[in-house]
Amino acid sequence: MTPTNLDPARAQRLEAKDLHAYYGESHVLQGVSLHVEPGEIVALLGRNGAGKTTILRSIMGAHVRRTGSISYGSQELIGLAQHLVPRLGIAYVPEERGIFASLSVDENLVLPPAFQAGGIGVDEIHCMFPNLKGRGRTPGTWLSGGEQQMLAIARVLRTGARFILLDEPTEGLAPIVVDQITAAMLELKEKGFTVLLVEQHFDVATALADRFYVVEKGRITDELHRHELESRRDHLHKSLGL
Repeated sequence: MTPTNLDPARAQRLEAKDLHAYYGESHVLQGVSLHVEPGEIVALLGRNGAGKTTILRSIMGAHVRRTGSISYGSQELIGLAQHLVPRLGIAYVPEERGIFASLSVDENLVLPPAFQAGGIGVDEIHCMFPNLKGRGRTPGTWLSGGEQQMLAIARVLRTGARFILLDEPTEGLAPIVVDQITAAMLELKEKGFTVLLVEQHFDVATALADRFYVVEKGRITDELHRHELESRRDHLHKSLGL
């Protein structure tokens, strides 16, 4: 299957309906339905092992068997070859970041091809992530954990993707770096990017997201808008074990 023509100027609406996902015989997602509107930041909340990362991998078609439907604009993603998903303008930053150890910062940045027009240039990336400026020849694995995370995000922004999947972008990072990444995410939102985010740090998720899905044992058990957070904070803390 090849992608239908989508407007490369903006992100499209993503919708999953009755999504089931399997690793071998393990039935991880059990009828997940959710949607992400263009320009939104949506956070997936849940305990470890709830299925949040599997939702992101299911969108990308990465190492998981799926049934149900995932549509991006007019394009159905289930059945689409994995290497064609980025051509729709969807990019994935995994928790492990995937920095190439043998390549420099600049080489890591320019390695992914530009799948669509409108990618963010290196100068703009340096403004967004000043820690990377002047580090072009530095091997990627010599960077701190926070700098590697910045590089992983910057790398996908150069491809022209407008829909970004982020898996635990602030996990294990110093507070000052968390603040920098949070600011960068808000800047991307202002630029019209769409983000689907897995984030264990509740304060970070609530600072960024417009809407929230609670994931428990492979199912969506709740959906909340930002304005509902305060009134339902006790319920969320109990659900998430905070």
